[in-house]
Amino acid sequence: MDVTVEVVGEERHEVSVDPEGTYADLVAAVGLSPHQVSVLVDGRPVPEDQPVETDHVKVLRLIKGGRSAHED
Repeated sequence: MDVTVEVVGEERHEVSVDPEGTYADLVAAVGLSPHQVSVLVDGRPVPEDQPVETDHVKVLRLIKGGRSAHED
């Protein structure tokens, strides 16, 4: 199955996943860790170990680097 993985605020990826593939497999295919993101289908989070049943998902990064307001 071909799936469009949209990393919110970043980029889109076209990923092929096996019929038994999970959302964690999609996340790994775009170079992210399931611990860093939440996968959304139709705006709702899905468990990372659930089989992929859609052709479009959004991935929301939960941890993002950056400068603290206190750094100069």
